[in-house]
Amino acid sequence: MGDDHDFEAIWREQGPAIWRAVLAYGGGRRDIADDAVAEAFARVMERGTEIRDPVAYLYRVAFRIAAADLRSATSELEELAIEDPEPLVDLLTAMRSLSPAERAAVYLHYRADMPVRDIAKILDTTSAAVRVRLMRGRRRLANLLRDDA
Repeated sequence: MGDDHDFEAIWREQGPAIWRAVLAYGGGRRDIADDAVAEAFARVMERGTEIRDPVAYLYRVAFRIAAADLRSATSELEELAIEDPEPLVDLLTAMRSLSPAERAAVYLHYRADMPVRDIAKILDTTSAAVRVRLMRGRRRLANLLRDDA
């Protein structure tokens, strides 16, 4: 791709979706979502036309940064970013019990409405691995949400 990417348009069109995905991945941690998405955008802008697919790159880098932040975090989880709609709080709490890979796959597939192939590209894995993560994530969420009900 020879032209410059329109990063402002990418930010407007994809930024909120990427942020919400990282927020869910981080178990509702706004600080992690804010930092990871901002850093991912800074990196993609720095690399410019080296990046063929800036949106996939943004997801991949934001998830990796968030994963590193989650590993190094020592403080308690911050208050959920959503104001107390009970079912949503239950879902976010249940999502925290998933592995980061399962959480990312479930969120991207069901909330961001991405096909398995695109999720595999973003997470830098195979479609088969994404399907396994979706199956395990759905199973665990169903058990957790059924138990809580």
